[in-house]
Amino acid sequence: MRLVLVLMWLLHWLPLPLLGRLGEAAGSLLFKLLKSRRHITLTNLRLCLPHLSEEERLAIAKRHFQVYARSVLERSILWWGSERRLKKLIHIDPAVPMQQIQSGPTILLCPHFVSLDVAGVAVMLESTLCSIYTEQSNKVFDRALRKGRSRFRPVKLFSRAEGVKPIIRAMRENTPFFMLPDMDFGSKDAEFIPFFGIPAATLTATARIAATTGAKVIPVIATILPNYQGWKVAFHPPWENYPGDDMTAATRFMNTYIETEILKVPAEYFWSHRRFKTRPPGEPGVY
Repeated sequence: MRLVLVLMWLLHWLPLPLLGRLGEAAGSLLFKLLKSRRHITLTNLRLCLPHLSEEERLAIAKRHFQVYARSVLERSILWWGSERRLKKLIHIDPAVPMQQIQSGPTILLCPHFVSLDVAGVAVMLESTLCSIYTEQSNKVFDRALRKGRSRFRPVKLFSRAEGVKPIIRAMRENTPFFMLPDMDFGSKDAEFIPFFGIPAATLTATARIAATTGAKVIPVIATILPNYQGWKVAFHPPWENYPGDDMTAATRFMNTYIETEILKVPAEYFWSHRRFKTRPPGEPGVY
């Protein structure tokens, strides 16, 4: 792993157009080699985008592997690139909403697009944050990941096992919660909410934490700019009257919002994750 990290450190010196093309070439190769991940990706696309032809879904899947591999290599810039270079490459639209963040508890809702780490860096160039972190099995990589994600500002990283109490305490100290809301973590603390019409185990934590803290929810979407110009990080307006009294309805609203954003750049969503691995009682697996 140390050799891998040395290689990534060397890669960060490359111009983004070259690094991006290397990542896309690696992704094209991985699409051919990683049969199980290719199967998961195509299964997700068939379930979620049935209106497309098989050829269109195949093109999205191939492009997904390219941009995902590219995002892994480009992480080297996020971890070791200078602040000046990052500010040049990260185009923030319209700006990090510091006034809203400082006005009270805030959830920065960041769905799993491949460039989500860019969104985290965009925030940390301006503000500290807290988030949930899964410890990596390799200790060397775990240290590098933690250091890379917290080199500009102190970051409070909590394990999922700690629950929501430390997150709520941090939020009440005006530390924004950088939340990744759209992965399948099983049925605990989740409900089966439609995601592109398919029941998906979805954590209701966004709605519950917002209700408990009175937090505003600001969606953050990170995407790739064309022609290897860098990345765009869009901070959307806070959701109005969220979550209301119905946590299930609020979670359904969240999924619908994420669907809308996915359809804008479908290849950049994290389709290689088994989003539907947890099934409602009595329903067969899809993978």
